[in-house]
Amino acid sequence: MELTKFLQSKGFKQSKSDYSLFTRLQEGLFTFVLVYVDDLLITGNDIVGIAQIKRDLHVAFTIKDLGIARYFLGIEISRSSKGTFLNQRKYVLDILVDAGLTGAKPAKFPLSKGLKLSMDTGQPLPDPEQYRRIIGRLLYLTLTRLDISYAV
Repeated sequence: MELTKFLQSKGFKQSKSDYSLFTRLQEGLFTFVLVYVDDLLITGNDIVGIAQIKRDLHVAFTIKDLGIARYFLGIEISRSSKGTFLNQRKYVLDILVDAGLTGAKPAKFPLSKGLKLSMDTGQPLPDPEQYRRIIGRLLYLTLTRLDISYAV
């Protein structure tokens, strides 16, 4: 059985604004399931309902419960007595490591003033796939860090 139909059979409704989000509200208790490929993030205020959907998912699909979320889709999740905090520090550091830029210094503008770019001069990148991967990761980062959109 496909996951969408399975969740709907358990009383979940698929969000119209984000098709990867499924919600269930029963007697003031809610459960959310966020799906990304083969990763699920399950949360809500219905502890019994969360435990039941985990059991049902395991029976139907054989899942592995990794416990309390600490990292999901490049976002670190940490909890304290003051609340839950989200950050992407590790994701950004991983991009810097992959780009070989861990020792780079901040700059107000990343290119020299007056630089003229051309497709006819200069050396092609030895591995354009690495460049494309980095740009893709930076584009994903702009969803939560709008301040870097122009530079990316």
